[in-house]
Amino acid sequence: MGRDQLRVVLALGSTQTIAWASSYYLPAILADPIARDVGVSSTEVFAAFSISLIASALLGPRIGRTIDVFGGRGVLVVSNVVLAFGLAALGLAHSQAVMWLAWLVIGLGMSLGLYDTAFAALGRIYGTSARPAITGITLIAGFASTVGWPLTAWGLAEYGWRWTCLGWALAHLCVALPVNLLLIPRTERTAPEAAHTAKPSVPIDRRMVLLSVVFALAWMVSGAMAAHLPRILEASGSSPAAAVLAGTLIGPAQVAARLAEVGFLGRFHPLLSARLASALHPIGVALLALLGGASGAVAGLFAVLHGAGNGVMTIARGTVPLAVFGPANYGYRLGLIGAPARLAQGVAPILFGALIDRFGAGALMVSAAMSLGALVCLLLVHVAPSGD
Repeated sequence: MGRDQLRVVLALGSTQTIAWASSYYLPAILADPIARDVGVSSTEVFAAFSISLIASALLGPRIGRTIDVFGGRGVLVVSNVVLAFGLAALGLAHSQAVMWLAWLVIGLGMSLGLYDTAFAALGRIYGTSARPAITGITLIAGFASTVGWPLTAWGLAEYGWRWTCLGWALAHLCVALPVNLLLIPRTERTAPEAAHTAKPSVPIDRRMVLLSVVFALAWMVSGAMAAHLPRILEASGSSPAAAVLAGTLIGPAQVAARLAEVGFLGRFHPLLSARLASALHPIGVALLALLGGASGAVAGLFAVLHGAGNGVMTIARGTVPLAVFGPANYGYRLGLIGAPARLAQGVAPILFGALIDRFGAGALMVSAAMSLGALVCLLLVHVAPSGD
């Protein structure tokens, strides 16, 4: 990776960390105090958050096409403004209606400013050579929860949730926006005739459908585990302390797996990485079922395997479509492929909450089946760029 590319990776990794910490990871810390002050239930706060994810999914293809034509720098800058506005509105919300509106604006900001936009921007800048840069930004932004949760919890304890939201809004305007504006390279606008040619359609062929299913299933599992991992480990026999400790291993496992992607796995086609990653969660579930969750070591091993698989699948969402289809219409393809994944991510906490209520740790059989389904679909994806 050259110096210029490293600069872009450090810039995007930093701004992605701020974007994820201030949006996707915010409700885990602030849902309860928001609910108390606004006069709604915590369930309604999470419902508003889920709707924001669904809204971001619906907007994904349009935003991807915009990046294909104009490049990603402007979209990322606009995302900082939109996220800042949404966070400020949330911090000033005193009614149910304003709280819902704020989350919808944050959902728009997430559609403009999270991984899919960053990946598409890198695809426009580097073409088929974007894989190391995509991996690099996920290495840095993989610490978004590690950084974001403590900062948000500190802000809540010291200043309250309202000032915490306003503080994150300022971080977008004073840190992320200038970094995106000054350090992300400008890309030439697609020529009008080329844009017109590229605009009509991307064929929804067999590989597009398979990859959409793959990432929808993977993000369903990821969203479910992000919301319910300690609870589901307790249902499997772990103590509350052991379940929480196991949860802390997910972040380091994600980063370690991404380092492996940079090193050894980077020599191979990204489909191989994705296939291996899809198998790790079911292996963890099998070990948990065979050995039981009462042992903290087994619970920790499950968390490590899940975290490693999730870490590599995040990279695969950007690298696999680029390798299979090439850089043409890459942003639009990411938007189309990623839309079902964001929808799945939005409904996963509610669906798996109901499954855990009914089946306890048996809900892991469903998540394992989903991961195996993703693996089967990946095995059916052909590498050849020609149509099926």
